[in-house]
Amino acid sequence: MKKFCEAYLKKLHISNITTDSNVLMAPLAGYTGYPFRVMCRRLGAGLAFTEMVSANGLKYNDKATAKLLYTDAAESPKAVQLLGCVPSAFEAACKGAYTADYEIVDINMGCPVPNIIKNGEGCALTGDLPLAAKIIEACKRSGKAVTVKFRPGMNPKQITVSEFARMCEDSGADMITVHGRTRSMMYDGAPLYELIAAAKNAVHIPVIANGGIDSEEAAVRMMEQTGADGVMIARYGLEDPLIFARLTGTETSETKLSLILGQTDIAARCFDETAAMEYVKKIASYFMKRLPGTKALKPALYASGNLQEMREILIKIFGETES
Repeated sequence: MKKFCEAYLKKLHISNITTDSNVLMAPLAGYTGYPFRVMCRRLGAGLAFTEMVSANGLKYNDKATAKLLYTDAAESPKAVQLLGCVPSAFEAACKGAYTADYEIVDINMGCPVPNIIKNGEGCALTGDLPLAAKIIEACKRSGKAVTVKFRPGMNPKQITVSEFARMCEDSGADMITVHGRTRSMMYDGAPLYELIAAAKNAVHIPVIANGGIDSEEAAVRMMEQTGADGVMIARYGLEDPLIFARLTGTETSETKLSLILGQTDIAARCFDETAAMEYVKKIASYFMKRLPGTKALKPALYASGNLQEMREILIKIFGETES
Protein backbone atom coordinates (compact mmCIF):
# COMPACT_ATOMS: atom_id res chain seq x y z
CA MET A 1 0.00 0.00 0.00
CA LYS A 2 1.19 3.52 -0.76
CA LYS A 3 2.09 5.68 2.21
CA PHE A 4 0.04 8.85 2.22
CA CYS A 5 2.97 11.02 3.31
CA GLU A 6 5.11 9.78 0.41
CA ALA A 7 2.49 9.85 -2.35
CA TYR A 8 0.05 12.64 -1.49
CA LEU A 9 1.28 14.89 1.31
CA LYS A 10 1.64 18.56 0.33
CA LYS A 11 0.95 22.07 1.53
CA LEU A 12 -2.33 23.81 0.73
CA HIS A 13 -2.63 27.35 -0.56
CA ILE A 14 -5.87 28.95 0.62
CA SER A 15 -5.95 32.53 -0.60
CA ASN A 16 -2.78 34.02 0.92
CA ILE A 17 -2.52 31.31 3.61
CA THR A 18 -0.30 28.23 3.32
CA THR A 19 -0.93 25.23 5.55
CA ASP A 20 1.71 22.79 6.76
CA SER A 21 -0.19 19.79 5.36
CA ASN A 22 -3.26 18.78 3.34
CA VAL A 23 -4.64 16.58 6.13
CA LEU A 24 -7.35 18.51 7.96
CA MET A 25 -9.51 17.95 11.04
CA ALA A 26 -13.22 18.51 10.43
CA PRO A 27 -15.43 20.76 12.55
CA LEU A 28 -17.42 18.55 14.94
CA ALA A 29 -20.08 20.02 17.21
CA GLY A 30 -19.23 19.54 20.87
CA TYR A 31 -15.71 18.24 20.28
CA THR A 32 -13.36 20.42 18.26
CA GLY A 33 -12.71 22.96 20.97
CA TYR A 34 -9.37 24.69 21.42
CA PRO A 35 -7.59 21.82 23.29
CA PHE A 36 -8.50 19.27 20.63
CA ARG A 37 -7.56 21.55 17.74
CA VAL A 38 -4.13 22.30 19.20
CA MET A 39 -3.49 18.58 19.68
CA CYS A 40 -4.44 17.76 16.09
CA ARG A 41 -2.20 20.53 14.77
CA ARG A 42 0.74 19.28 16.84
CA LEU A 43 0.24 15.81 15.36
CA GLY A 44 0.38 17.11 11.80
CA ALA A 45 -3.06 18.42 10.84
CA GLY A 46 -2.74 21.39 8.48
CA LEU A 47 -5.93 22.93 9.87
CA ALA A 48 -8.40 22.08 12.62
CA PHE A 49 -11.74 23.88 12.47
CA THR A 50 -13.83 25.11 15.38
CA GLU A 51 -17.11 23.36 15.98
CA MET A 52 -19.89 25.00 14.01
CA VAL A 53 -20.81 28.42 15.36
CA SER A 54 -24.11 30.18 14.71
CA ALA A 55 -23.63 33.37 12.69
CA ASN A 56 -26.83 34.70 14.24
CA GLY A 57 -25.57 33.81 17.72
CA LEU A 58 -22.52 36.01 17.18
CA LYS A 59 -24.65 38.78 15.74
CA TYR A 60 -26.66 38.91 18.96
CA ASN A 61 -23.61 38.50 21.24
CA ASP A 62 -24.71 35.13 22.60
CA LYS A 63 -22.14 34.29 25.31
CA ALA A 64 -22.43 30.51 24.91
CA THR A 65 -21.72 30.85 21.20
CA ALA A 66 -18.77 33.16 21.83
CA LYS A 67 -17.18 30.61 24.21
CA LEU A 68 -16.74 28.22 21.30
CA LEU A 69 -14.20 30.61 19.78
CA TYR A 70 -11.54 30.51 22.50
CA THR A 71 -8.09 30.55 20.90
CA ASP A 72 -4.59 31.94 21.39
CA ALA A 73 -1.25 32.32 19.63
CA ALA A 74 -0.52 28.58 19.81
CA GLU A 75 -3.10 28.02 17.07
CA SER A 76 -2.19 29.46 13.68
CA PRO A 77 -3.64 29.72 11.13
CA LYS A 78 -7.03 29.73 12.80
CA ALA A 79 -10.20 28.47 11.07
CA VAL A 80 -13.78 29.06 12.28
CA GLN A 81 -16.87 27.37 10.87
CA LEU A 82 -20.08 29.41 10.68
CA LEU A 83 -23.64 28.14 10.29
CA GLY A 84 -26.69 30.07 9.15
CA CYS A 85 -28.68 31.23 6.14
CA VAL A 86 -28.75 35.06 6.40
CA PRO A 87 -25.99 36.79 4.40
CA SER A 88 -25.99 39.91 6.56
CA ALA A 89 -25.53 37.81 9.71
CA PHE A 90 -22.53 36.09 8.13
CA GLU A 91 -21.00 39.41 7.14
CA ALA A 92 -21.46 40.82 10.64
CA ALA A 93 -19.99 37.66 12.19
CA CYS A 94 -16.96 37.70 9.89
CA LYS A 95 -16.28 41.38 10.58
CA GLY A 96 -17.03 41.19 14.31
CA ALA A 97 -14.73 41.01 17.32
CA TYR A 98 -15.43 37.34 18.09
CA THR A 99 -13.83 36.12 14.85
CA ALA A 100 -11.15 38.83 14.65
CA ASP A 101 -8.35 36.35 15.38
CA TYR A 102 -9.52 33.87 12.73
CA GLU A 103 -7.94 34.12 9.29
CA ILE A 104 -10.18 31.50 7.66
CA VAL A 105 -14.00 31.29 7.68
CA ASP A 106 -15.57 27.99 6.66
CA ILE A 107 -19.27 28.05 5.76
CA ASN A 108 -21.30 25.03 6.81
CA MET A 109 -23.43 23.99 3.83
CA GLY A 110 -23.38 20.28 4.62
CA CYS A 111 -24.98 19.64 8.03
CA PRO A 112 -27.81 17.09 7.51
CA VAL A 113 -29.52 17.37 10.92
CA PRO A 114 -33.32 17.85 10.55
CA ASN A 115 -33.59 21.01 12.67
CA ILE A 116 -30.79 22.63 10.67
CA ILE A 117 -32.44 21.69 7.38
CA LYS A 118 -35.80 23.08 8.54
CA ASN A 119 -34.12 26.42 9.18
CA GLY A 120 -32.81 26.49 5.61
CA GLU A 121 -29.24 26.07 6.87
CA GLY A 122 -26.52 23.48 6.32
CA CYS A 123 -27.21 21.07 3.48
CA ALA A 124 -30.47 22.84 2.62
CA LEU A 125 -28.34 25.51 0.95
CA THR A 126 -27.26 23.04 -1.76
CA GLY A 127 -30.79 23.51 -3.13
CA ASP A 128 -30.59 27.31 -3.15
CA LEU A 129 -27.52 28.36 -5.14
CA PRO A 130 -28.42 32.09 -5.31
CA LEU A 131 -28.67 32.34 -1.52
CA ALA A 132 -25.52 30.26 -1.02
CA ALA A 133 -23.67 32.60 -3.40
CA LYS A 134 -24.81 35.66 -1.44
CA ILE A 135 -23.55 34.10 1.79
CA ILE A 136 -20.10 33.40 0.31
CA GLU A 137 -19.91 36.93 -1.11
CA ALA A 138 -20.92 38.37 2.27
CA CYS A 139 -18.12 36.46 4.01
CA LYS A 140 -15.59 37.52 1.38
CA ARG A 141 -16.33 41.18 2.12
CA SER A 142 -14.59 40.64 5.47
CA GLY A 143 -11.25 40.18 3.74
CA LYS A 144 -10.79 36.73 5.29
CA ALA A 145 -10.08 33.54 3.37
CA VAL A 146 -13.37 31.73 2.79
CA THR A 147 -13.94 27.99 2.43
CA VAL A 148 -17.16 26.02 2.02
CA LYS A 149 -18.02 22.52 3.26
CA PHE A 150 -20.96 20.89 1.50
CA ARG A 151 -22.51 17.62 0.37
CA PRO A 152 -23.23 16.55 -3.25
CA GLY A 153 -26.96 17.11 -2.79
CA MET A 154 -29.99 16.28 -0.69
CA ASN A 155 -30.51 12.81 -2.14
CA PRO A 156 -29.52 10.72 -5.21
CA LYS A 157 -32.17 12.47 -7.33
CA GLN A 158 -30.97 15.95 -6.34
CA ILE A 159 -27.25 15.95 -7.09
CA THR A 160 -25.91 19.47 -7.53
CA VAL A 161 -22.22 18.93 -6.80
CA SER A 162 -20.64 20.27 -10.01
CA GLU A 163 -22.88 23.32 -10.27
CA PHE A 164 -22.49 24.03 -6.57
CA ALA A 165 -18.70 23.75 -6.71
CA ARG A 166 -18.56 26.19 -9.64
CA MET A 167 -20.89 28.59 -7.82
CA CYS A 168 -18.57 28.51 -4.79
CA GLU A 169 -15.54 29.36 -6.90
CA ASP A 170 -17.38 32.05 -8.88
CA SER A 171 -18.60 33.64 -5.62
CA GLY A 172 -15.07 33.93 -4.27
CA ALA A 173 -14.51 30.75 -2.21
CA ASP A 174 -10.82 29.94 -1.78
CA MET A 175 -11.29 26.22 -1.09
CA ILE A 176 -14.14 23.71 -0.90
CA THR A 177 -14.56 20.50 1.07
CA VAL A 178 -16.95 17.87 -0.27
CA HIS A 179 -18.43 15.33 2.14
CA GLY A 180 -19.01 12.44 -0.23
CA ARG A 181 -22.45 11.48 1.07
CA THR A 182 -25.82 12.98 0.22
CA ARG A 183 -27.98 14.42 2.96
CA SER A 184 -30.21 11.32 2.84
CA MET A 185 -27.17 9.13 3.63
CA MET A 186 -26.45 11.17 6.79
CA TYR A 187 -23.17 9.69 8.14
CA ASP A 188 -23.52 6.13 6.86
CA GLY A 189 -22.45 4.29 3.74
CA ALA A 190 -19.39 4.38 1.53
CA PRO A 191 -18.47 7.83 0.23
CA LEU A 192 -19.46 8.58 -3.37
CA TYR A 193 -15.99 9.08 -4.78
CA GLU A 194 -17.22 9.96 -8.25
CA LEU A 195 -19.15 12.97 -6.92
CA ILE A 196 -16.10 14.35 -5.11
CA ALA A 197 -14.16 13.83 -8.35
CA ALA A 198 -16.87 15.75 -10.23
CA ALA A 199 -16.35 18.73 -7.92
CA LYS A 200 -12.59 18.52 -8.41
CA ASN A 201 -13.03 18.53 -12.18
CA ALA A 202 -15.37 21.53 -12.04
CA VAL A 203 -13.09 24.07 -10.31
CA HIS A 204 -9.54 25.34 -10.04
CA ILE A 205 -9.48 26.08 -6.29
CA PRO A 206 -8.35 23.35 -3.84
CA VAL A 207 -10.86 20.56 -3.22
CA ILE A 208 -10.73 18.56 0.03
CA ALA A 209 -12.33 15.11 0.25
CA ASN A 210 -14.24 14.09 3.37
CA GLY A 211 -16.20 11.01 4.44
CA GLY A 212 -15.38 7.57 5.79
CA ILE A 213 -11.65 8.09 6.26
CA ASP A 214 -10.71 5.85 9.18
CA SER A 215 -7.28 4.56 8.16
CA GLU A 216 -4.29 5.37 6.00
CA GLU A 217 -5.62 2.89 3.44
CA ALA A 218 -8.94 4.79 3.28
CA ALA A 219 -7.12 8.12 2.91
CA VAL A 220 -4.99 6.80 0.04
CA ARG A 221 -8.07 5.31 -1.64
CA MET A 222 -9.87 8.64 -1.33
CA MET A 223 -7.02 10.47 -3.04
CA GLU A 224 -6.72 7.86 -5.78
CA GLN A 225 -10.44 7.78 -6.51
CA THR A 226 -11.13 11.52 -6.41
CA GLY A 227 -7.98 13.37 -7.41
CA ALA A 228 -8.62 15.70 -4.46
CA ASP A 229 -6.03 18.09 -3.07
CA GLY A 230 -6.27 16.73 0.45
CA VAL A 231 -8.39 14.87 2.98
CA MET A 232 -10.47 15.88 5.97
CA ILE A 233 -10.74 13.47 8.89
CA ALA A 234 -13.94 13.61 10.93
CA ARG A 235 -15.17 11.19 13.61
CA TYR A 236 -12.17 8.87 13.40
CA GLY A 237 -9.99 11.79 14.40
CA LEU A 238 -11.78 11.69 17.76
CA GLU A 239 -11.12 7.97 18.16
CA ASP A 240 -7.47 8.06 17.19
CA PRO A 241 -5.88 11.49 16.66
CA LEU A 242 -2.58 9.74 15.96
CA ILE A 243 -3.91 9.18 12.44
CA PHE A 244 -2.67 12.71 11.69
CA ALA A 245 0.87 11.71 12.59
CA ARG A 246 0.64 8.55 10.49
CA LEU A 247 -0.71 10.35 7.42
CA THR A 248 1.74 13.24 7.59
CA GLY A 249 4.80 11.29 8.71
CA THR A 250 5.06 13.40 11.88
CA GLU A 251 7.43 11.79 14.37
CA THR A 252 5.85 11.48 17.79
CA SER A 253 6.18 9.39 20.94
CA GLU A 254 2.65 10.27 22.02
CA THR A 255 0.20 7.59 23.17
CA LYS A 256 -3.50 7.85 23.92
CA LEU A 257 -2.59 8.16 27.59
CA SER A 258 -0.20 11.07 27.06
CA LEU A 259 -2.67 12.72 24.66
CA ILE A 260 -5.64 12.56 27.02
CA LEU A 261 -3.55 13.81 29.96
CA GLY A 262 -2.37 16.64 27.74
CA GLN A 263 -5.97 17.46 26.86
CA THR A 264 -6.77 17.51 30.58
CA ASP A 265 -3.96 19.99 31.27
CA ILE A 266 -4.96 22.33 28.44
CA ALA A 267 -8.65 22.19 29.34
CA ALA A 268 -7.84 22.98 32.97
CA ARG A 269 -5.99 26.12 31.84
CA CYS A 270 -8.69 27.29 29.42
CA PHE A 271 -11.96 26.41 31.16
CA ASP A 272 -13.38 26.25 34.65
CA GLU A 273 -13.19 22.85 36.34
CA THR A 274 -16.74 21.78 35.47
CA ALA A 275 -16.37 22.66 31.79
CA ALA A 276 -12.90 21.09 31.64
CA MET A 277 -14.14 17.81 33.10
CA GLU A 278 -17.16 17.70 30.81
CA TYR A 279 -14.91 18.24 27.79
CA VAL A 280 -12.28 15.64 28.78
CA LYS A 281 -14.90 12.99 29.56
CA LYS A 282 -16.36 13.38 26.04
CA ILE A 283 -12.94 13.14 24.40
CA ALA A 284 -11.89 10.20 26.59
CA SER A 285 -15.07 8.31 25.66
CA TYR A 286 -14.10 8.53 21.98
CA PHE A 287 -10.51 7.52 22.76
CA MET A 288 -11.90 4.41 24.49
CA LYS A 289 -13.78 3.18 21.43
CA ARG A 290 -12.44 -0.15 20.13
CA LEU A 291 -10.14 -0.45 23.15
CA PRO A 292 -10.83 -3.81 24.88
CA GLY A 293 -11.73 -3.77 28.55
CA THR A 294 -12.48 -0.08 28.84
CA LYS A 295 -16.28 -0.24 28.89
CA ALA A 296 -16.35 -1.36 32.52
CA LEU A 297 -14.30 1.67 33.56
CA LYS A 298 -16.48 4.27 31.86
CA PRO A 299 -18.91 4.65 34.84
CA ALA A 300 -15.98 5.49 37.11
CA LEU A 301 -14.79 8.11 34.63
CA TYR A 302 -18.18 9.79 34.51
CA ALA A 303 -18.58 9.61 38.30
CA SER A 304 -15.27 11.37 39.00
CA GLY A 305 -15.82 14.52 41.03
CA ASN A 306 -12.74 16.63 40.34
CA LEU A 307 -9.86 16.93 37.90
CA GLN A 308 -7.35 15.05 40.06
CA GLU A 309 -9.71 12.11 40.56
CA MET A 310 -10.50 12.06 36.85
CA ARG A 311 -6.81 12.15 35.98
CA GLU A 312 -6.15 9.08 38.15
CA ILE A 313 -8.98 7.19 36.43
CA LEU A 314 -7.64 8.16 33.00
CA ILE A 315 -4.22 6.78 33.94
CA LYS A 316 -5.85 3.55 35.00
CA ILE A 317 -7.93 3.28 31.81
CA PHE A 318 -5.30 4.13 29.24
CA GLY A 319 -2.23 3.02 31.18
CA GLU A 320 -3.62 -0.51 31.39
CA THR A 321 -4.54 -0.69 27.70
CA GLU A 322 -1.05 0.47 26.66
CA SER A 323 0.96 -1.68 29.10
